[in-house]
Amino acid sequence: MSAVLSRRTLTTLAMFGLIAHVALLSMPIGTVNAQAMKPIQEPITGNEELGDLSQPPQALAQFYRAFNTRDLKMMDENFAHSDEVAIDNPLGGIRRGADEPHKMYEGVFKSPADVHVEFWDYTIHRSGDVFWAVGRERGTYLDGQIVKNLNVRTTRIFQLINGRWRQMHHHGSIEDAKLLGDYQDVVRSPSPKTLR
Repeated sequence: MSAVLSRRTLTTLAMFGLIAHVALLSMPIGTVNAQAMKPIQEPITGNEELGDLSQPPQALAQFYRAFNTRDLKMMDENFAHSDEVAIDNPLGGIRRGADEPHKMYEGVFKSPADVHVEFWDYTIHRSGDVFWAVGRERGTYLDGQIVKNLNVRTTRIFQLINGRWRQMHHHGSIEDAKLLGDYQDVVRSPSPKTLR
């Protein structure tokens, strides 16, 4: 890997840094502290009414509905159609580009792992046409006939595009090294399922 960062990478990094900086400066200190002190415990499962996709919670609910029902078309609608999309998660490493969410989630959906998650212990932050949600995913996956628990620290960043939120970035981390290895092995298993 080259030690020189591309102009695009630097621009993207600067954009996310600027967004975080502007958001913190534009919010009253009490708001920042209140949100930081009170994460939402009611999970987003994907079973919520999707309603108005111009609202951040509905954009998150759409993602979790697409994920938990294995709906690639809905997943494609949730992500922006932009080469600026970036995903950094336990399964795919760092992926960049408009087609990457589809490819990555197609692999997860076809795997025998039958993964289901919900988003909880989260905060939602907004600055202008960008919002980000920081929290945890909890759920289960199958390892053969054994159901195993899954815990992921998760951040998702959305941009308001043509009146609705589109996901631009996802970062997920699994802290437990054994869980990470077991999960990767099952999802990458050569026994694919057929998608509906």
